Amino acid sequence: MSFREGIITDKNELTLAPEPPFATAADAREEEEMRIPEGPVTVYRHRDSTLSGTVIFPITKAQSNGLEDLRICHFTHDDGTEEWIGTYTAYNGSVIQSELMRTRDWRSIDLVPMSGGASRNKGMALFPRKIEGKYMMLGRQDGENIFLHTSDDITHWEGGELLIKPQYPWELVQMGNCGPPIEVDEGWLVLTHGVGAMRKYSIGAALLDKNDPSKVLARSKEPLLAAADQDREGYVPNVVYTCGAIRHGSKLFIPYGVADSSVAFAFVPIKSLIEQMD
Repeated sequence: MSFREGIITDKNELTLAPEPPFATAADAREEEEMRIPEGPVTVYRHRDSTLSGTVIFPITKAQSNGLEDLRICHFTHDDGTEEWIGTYTAYNGSVIQSELMRTRDWRSIDLVPMSGGASRNKGMALFPRKIEGKYMMLGRQDGENIFLHTSDDITHWEGGELLIKPQYPWELVQMGNCGPPIEVDEGWLVLTHGVGAMRKYSIGAALLDKNDPSKVLARSKEPLLAAADQDREGYVPNVVYTCGAIRHGSKLFIPYGVADSSVAFAFVPIKSLIEQMD
């Protein structure tokens, strides 16, 4: 996992921090140098490194073949304390495992495996606060539909309730979430990805009830973003994909990948997006 810092202005401008000349690996500081840790592990950003210059490499056996699709939210606990929590997929070459990345200061970062049947699937995304006393996640349990999960323990996830299934042509092959739900006045705004004919990926949205996210209030009939002609070619063709958006005033700021070869950015008015849902 790597990171890139930047500043967003109220004029829909993004200024990225200068790219450092080299990156520094986060340090697990294991007592035994050759030992491969199991279970939770804490890594530390080098004191002289910026966040943009920090890379988290696989450390545990479960992560040995990669860390993928980090979805971050700014989580507020019941006592008012806050931390950044991200869900990501660890892959060991044959088995995937969903894990949590947790940090309060971006200096020390905890990498924590999740347990339970739901954690053995990709694409989990955490709601940024408890709802009715429960932690909640979105997930893709069958590879085709979006599910809603609840738990008393942020590290243990089972079952799941079918929430959204493909309906329109641009999402008929499969669907998934595009990052943690975003709280707006109207409810929980969820970016979704849909896969249509020729494995073409598009980004849409859904609106969930604020007090009962199992209720879908509205969803996109047409894609918000889709692969344009100039965006089709790349390492993975026909793909636009995001792992999360940021609410910035009245707009959503959406960084998204193009064909797994480059990154683009979009600003979308929240009001207009919701008005176009059905």
